[in-house]
Amino acid sequence: MKLILTLMLFACALVSPAYAATDSGLGNRIADIQHRWARISYQMPEGQRADAFDKLEKRADALTSEYPDRVEPRVWKAIVLSSHAAVAGPFSALKMAERARDLLLEAEQKDPTALNGSIPTSLGTLYAKVPGWPLGFGSDDKARAYFHKALKVNPDGLDPNYFYGQFLYDQGDYRGALEHLRKALDAPDRPGRPLADKGRRQQARALMAKAQSELGSHDAVAGFTR
Repeated sequence: MKLILTLMLFACALVSPAYAATDSGLGNRIADIQHRWARISYQMPEGQRADAFDKLEKRADALTSEYPDRVEPRVWKAIVLSSHAAVAGPFSALKMAERARDLLLEAEQKDPTALNGSIPTSLGTLYAKVPGWPLGFGSDDKARAYFHKALKVNPDGLDPNYFYGQFLYDQGDYRGALEHLRKALDAPDRPGRPLADKGRRQQARALMAKAQSELGSHDAVAGFTR
């Protein structure tokens, strides 16, 4: 069974300056969830993450209940759920991933371009990483379509390019993966998210090295067989 292990680090949303200005109370609470998520994901020992994500999930759930008409709490609740899924057992993980997908689809209906392309990026990642039928709802076709939507909204963004690069790597398109991973590394910093940006760029560099190694091996084999 294909596990959802790489969902742990897929958070994509950010608080835009315009959004924060319109509701500073909500903006500050979203920022708090973002910071807590980054500390759990990048600094906490793996054995402690499940309990930490469970507590953070409750914070996100309370915020979603308090602001039922806003998409930002829904997106971050989905992100926390997906991160929790990565450190949960396989059966719990799939249920969490399904709940995350449903929250993101609800958010997409309200505002598909919210949070600078975070919704299609997150949905693309879920469809790419969750097992396909009959075990789960994963779909490479849906994943690719959502990544294309994300890149239309945010063509130079760190997360859309990183996760599309990861998807292309998993598909065996190493040249395409390298192109988008380079764009991820060149992406502008996101305000107030230095820890998450640093962690994502480390992931991008590591995946670039793997893609370059795979590409070198394939070229060597092709030269040998000519």
